[in-house]
Amino acid sequence: MSDNTKDNNSVNNSDYAASDASSRKYSSQVVDGVEHAPSRAMLRAVGFGDADFKKPQIGIASTWSMVTPCNMHINKLAEEVNRGVDAANGKGVIYGTITVSDGISMGTEGMKYSLVSREVIADSIEAVSGCMGHDAIIAIGGCDKNMPGCLMGMARLNRPSLFIYGGTIQPGKNHTDIISVFEAVGGHANGRVSDIELKNIEETAIPGAGSCGGMYTANTMASAIEALGMSLPNSSAQDAISNEKIDDCLRAGEAIMNLLRHDIKPSDIMTRKAFENSIKVVIALGGSTNAVLHLLAMAHTVGVELTLDDFTRLGANTPLLADLRPSGRFLMSELIKIGGIQPLMKMMLDRGMLHGDCMTVTGKTLAENLKEVQPYPVGQEIIQSFDKPIKKDSHLVILRGNLAPQGAVAKLTGKEGLEFTGTARVFNSEEESLRGILDGTVVAGDVLVIRYEGPKGAPGMREMLSPTSAIMGKGLGKTVALITDGRFSGGSHGFVVGHITPEAIEGGPIAIVQNGDKITIDAQTHEVKLQLSDADIKARLAAWKKPAPRYTKGVLAKYAKTVSSASEGAVTDKYL
Repeated sequence: MSDNTKDNNSVNNSDYAASDASSRKYSSQVVDGVEHAPSRAMLRAVGFGDADFKKPQIGIASTWSMVTPCNMHINKLAEEVNRGVDAANGKGVIYGTITVSDGISMGTEGMKYSLVSREVIADSIEAVSGCMGHDAIIAIGGCDKNMPGCLMGMARLNRPSLFIYGGTIQPGKNHTDIISVFEAVGGHANGRVSDIELKNIEETAIPGAGSCGGMYTANTMASAIEALGMSLPNSSAQDAISNEKIDDCLRAGEAIMNLLRHDIKPSDIMTRKAFENSIKVVIALGGSTNAVLHLLAMAHTVGVELTLDDFTRLGANTPLLADLRPSGRFLMSELIKIGGIQPLMKMMLDRGMLHGDCMTVTGKTLAENLKEVQPYPVGQEIIQSFDKPIKKDSHLVILRGNLAPQGAVAKLTGKEGLEFTGTARVFNSEEESLRGILDGTVVAGDVLVIRYEGPKGAPGMREMLSPTSAIMGKGLGKTVALITDGRFSGGSHGFVVGHITPEAIEGGPIAIVQNGDKITIDAQTHEVKLQLSDADIKARLAAWKKPAPRYTKGVLAKYAKTVSSASEGAVTDKYL
């Protein structure tokens, strides 16, 4: 008689005992013994057989949905992961978590849910795998917030875990991508892009599945996670639809079983040194400002102390090397063709810039993973040499000053200049600012101030991609600056400063800026300054009245009540 047809009346405690109990620390509590016959009965209905109850259960968290091309293929990747787990003698259990689309909701009230979704994803992975007794977790993400959300959920449970990136999209017609569409909107408002041209870009820029194609937030976070050691080598640099991505999913099965055998957990991998590696790789790649927010949140979740000052310290000696969009020329799909980020990491390791002794999900150290990596092909133009960097230090500039006493984050590659002084043009929402840009209210020499868009104030800290793209599209990229207590898409570029803290709703100085005030942003002195005396600022703050909350019920209201500041990662469990 086979295991699957065994008479259940003869079950005793030994029938479902693990051959390797240490690898079934959690699932054994759910399925072992006579008392858990009801649990087994329900699991049989979803495909378990007798042999499966003796295997480690691997939760496979899938962010599949049809709300965005970034995640539309992830159900198929999850099935490949499941096959890999089964082949390695584990039992995969696929379950879903949410995703939202920044690109689709950008510039609307709906975008307020974007950063909130990171916390919902972390909560859901913790809840499902914690409840169901999964011994290990593999999470697959393909868009901005679901990637750090997956890492945070896995870190909370601290069970053997690894992350798989869903992969990048192919370029659109004429080397276009989603940012091309946003900037075409500004060009249309300026009369430089016709109705027909705008329609053509709209129809051809997004050819299929995969994450936005530049070094925007999705590819930034995929690279950051690989450098952190939490995904297999090259997972960040594979096309969404490719044999390489299928292989990445299949290899995850053996990798997760190896992590289980050696009890290697996220806390063993996501160390202080590993975060330093991740930050340096993000800088070298010219990554998104959102990496600051997400790495702070991930570090908090796993119990590693990380602050804005660490980005300044590490950035002082880390050059920007990658000529990637949004400020550069190339797309992620082109970096993939020359080897992805592994040769870059090998270059950095050989110069002593990375900690080679950090453990990774391969069960080997970073240095061991990189040992056989070949250099980039001669003549490639995407990754510059250390002798001729695009910028000798970090493009992620942490600013302070009387406008941001607790910090702000700028993304300055040097192409925008290093100092800007202009006249404040104040807006109390993103929508107001976009109208002001498109109707000509905003002019050269202005510093746009967009406030009440912080984590608590929006609530949800929307990305200002529509305003920054409109500025670029209208040809104002070199003559207009923008500061906000909101944040930016990885696709934003120009003279922009976000994450200003304290935010306006908390009575930060950004709340009392008035039209016509002079503002200076200086990347060399790391300062963002309102040219008013301390006495004038104090008097304005004393007269300021806090606005009523925009939401009083539901997830946005709960988020506003619990979220920490952007300078602390905008997490919701900081002060519990």
